[in-house]
Amino acid sequence: MCSIIGFTSKELTAQSVREYFDRTVSRGPDATRMAELDGAVLGFHRLSIMGLDERGMQPFYLDGDAVVCNGELYGFRQLRKELSAKYSFKSESDCEIILPLYREYGLEMFKKLDAEFAMIIYDGQTKQLIAARDPIGIRPLYYGHYSNGSLIFASEAKNLVGLCDDIMPFPPGHYYADGKFVRYADLTSVAEYSSDDIDTVCGKIREKLIAGVEKRLDADAPLGFLLSGGLDSSLVCAISAKLLGKKIRTFAIGMDQDPIDLKYARKVADFIGSEHTEVTMTRDEVISSLEEVITMLGTYDITTIRASMGMYLCCKAIHEKTDVRVLLTGEISDELFGYKYTDFAPSPEEFQREAKKRVDELHMYDVLRADRCISVNSLEARVPFGDLDFVRYVMSIDPKLKMNTYDMGKYLLRRAFEKDGILPDEILWRQKAAFSDAVGHSMVDDLKAYAESVYTDEQFTEGIKKYDFATPFTKESLLYRDIFEKYYPGQARMVKDFWMPNKTWTSLSPLPYILRKSFVSRIAITKTSKFFL
Repeated sequence: MCSIIGFTSKELTAQSVREYFDRTVSRGPDATRMAELDGAVLGFHRLSIMGLDERGMQPFYLDGDAVVCNGELYGFRQLRKELSAKYSFKSESDCEIILPLYREYGLEMFKKLDAEFAMIIYDGQTKQLIAARDPIGIRPLYYGHYSNGSLIFASEAKNLVGLCDDIMPFPPGHYYADGKFVRYADLTSVAEYSSDDIDTVCGKIREKLIAGVEKRLDADAPLGFLLSGGLDSSLVCAISAKLLGKKIRTFAIGMDQDPIDLKYARKVADFIGSEHTEVTMTRDEVISSLEEVITMLGTYDITTIRASMGMYLCCKAIHEKTDVRVLLTGEISDELFGYKYTDFAPSPEEFQREAKKRVDELHMYDVLRADRCISVNSLEARVPFGDLDFVRYVMSIDPKLKMNTYDMGKYLLRRAFEKDGILPDEILWRQKAAFSDAVGHSMVDDLKAYAESVYTDEQFTEGIKKYDFATPFTKESLLYRDIFEKYYPGQARMVKDFWMPNKTWTSLSPLPYILRKSFVSRIAITKTSKFFL
């Protein structure tokens, strides 16, 4: 997954910042380098995925320029071939092409990348740093102001705690140069919807998702696949098994009691013939891991923390017991195609507006969860549903087609693969279950009960008064916030708010009865239209 840091300051040195940078050494345990340049420092913790020998170690240099990058640049082999007429390459690393691209295209290069990345470039002529992040924010990047006003860029917020008073996520789809942020890509703003009919739409969804999966199978390190038994991860696994033409390694997790998804994951694994591993977790493991998970995540968001428990413990087991280094996951599909609550959308326009909001904020919620749970265990996450071409197209589909008028969520995605026969029908047409529920309803109940044991009613009433931003509203949310503040004091604004269903959508009428019953059982809607998880 790798970790990067970069700054220009005469008051800071590589040595003085090393202890802060080493907080994320688990992202890149294979090698570390702190490069002191003319008035700048670039740091790199390496996880070897492409170009495994020492020649792939960063920073890369070119005529006074330097770069560190946490990323995967898809299609780099063709780009390197094209650039080889003017530049010589020493490694098999995809990231070695960045500086030649910068020489050829300058800041316009970011528009040309088909990649998930966070990078920091040192320009040897201007003596300045340029930072950039992929359009969705799949790879993490944060920034903060040092006491002298200079910016420090780093992979995670924890690298900046103690160095910077204000820490913020680097905005996805932007680069920073010449003292300002510039948006180079906007995947979610659609000027004109596609005129494709439903058959064409489904055909393109199929084609583009397969292409997105295929790109992400290119790795020099061993691959694995997270398999929940839900539609999204099952499709990624099934497509991958078909493309590779061999057994893949799949992993699933559930509570030791009432795990919904384990049985479905097993059915998928049996159907596609994968080498399947099941991991179980107990109440004690969940509670004992809570503080570690919140520290790892750098968030207080209830939904994100709940959903991270199983993912973290599953990835921990993969790290400890296998040689897998790369994990493909099923994130981002919900935001593109709709989640249960989007059935409440009163109009196609509202559906599209909500999809745009959710994709734009992914880096604070689901994408953050996947990155941290995987990277803290020295693994790399790859997200086929985040493929740029795929996201652009799905966002361009007329929202009238994406609305759930079919009594089946994600109908377009399901229909796109209904003739392939790569999944059992009971999986392809299975209704969505929230991950934090699907690993076992008891997990959420255990977390709530634990929070109740920590605070009396009086302590809760007094405790929430400490927080005027994103004020906790349950004992569980107060517990998470208190732990967050212990490790990220005063940094709550890194996260926009609690992840919640759209508070203005109060009608339940569009939902089929069985779905409505399931959904309502997990939330309560007050007279003020606020949702309480």
